[in-house]
Amino acid sequence: MDAQLLRRSAVAQEIATSGLLDPASSLVLTGVAHEARNAAEDEREVAESDLSRALRIVFEDPAQADDLRARPGGEELVAELQTAVRRVPMARRFHNDAVRGARAVRRHRLVRYLRLAGHAPYPVTFEMDDEEPHTLVPGGS
Repeated sequence: MDAQLLRRSAVAQEIATSGLLDPASSLVLTGVAHEARNAAEDEREVAESDLSRALRIVFEDPAQADDLRARPGGEELVAELQTAVRRVPMARRFHNDAVRGARAVRRHRLVRYLRLAGHAPYPVTFEMDDEEPHTLVPGGS
C-alpha cells in the first residue's frame, strides 16, 4: 500500500512541476503531494485524503484533463496518474483485509497463551478518502 501511495504522490508532483497545469493548480498540487510524501505516520491518513481531494479539485473540470492530455507528454502523465489513482483503493483494501486477518489470528486463545505475536505492534487499518477524480476515470468525464 505504501508503494502505491508514494507512486500516486510522485505522479501528482510530476504533473504539478511539469508546467502543463495552470500556476494555481500546480502550486496546490505540489504542496499537497509534498505533504503526502513527507507526512508522519500518525498524520498520513489525513495527508493522503488531502491529496485525493486536491486531485478531484484540480481535475474537476473535464477540460483540464483534456487540455493536459493534448499537451506534449501529457497523455503519458495522465495515464500514469490514472493507474496510480486506480491502484490506491485496491491496495488499501488488501492492506485492511490483511489487518483484519492478523487481528483475527491474534485473538485466538493459543496465539495469546503462547505469545506467538511476540512484541509486534497491533495491526491497524488505514482509512482515507480515496475517491478518484471522475474526469480521470475512463468513461467518467
